Amino acid sequence: MPANEDADVTMPRGKGPILVRGPVTVRLPDGTVVRSERPTVALCTCRMSERYPFCDTSHRRRVRPS
Repeated sequence: MPANEDADVTMPRGKGPILVRGPVTVRLPDGTVVRSERPTVALCTCRMSERYPFCDTSHRRRVRPS
């Protein structure tokens, strides 16, 4: 996506990943930069993903503590 275009982002209703039309570059809080070339990228919001910051649907198999 050219730098002058806005990202196309879908926010979840309740729980779930944030969907972003790719390709996408993500800068993590520690400064690490990761990139995905996929047409649509799911960004994890629960931090249960083994592929964080990308969602791998781990949240479906695990119970979130209350």
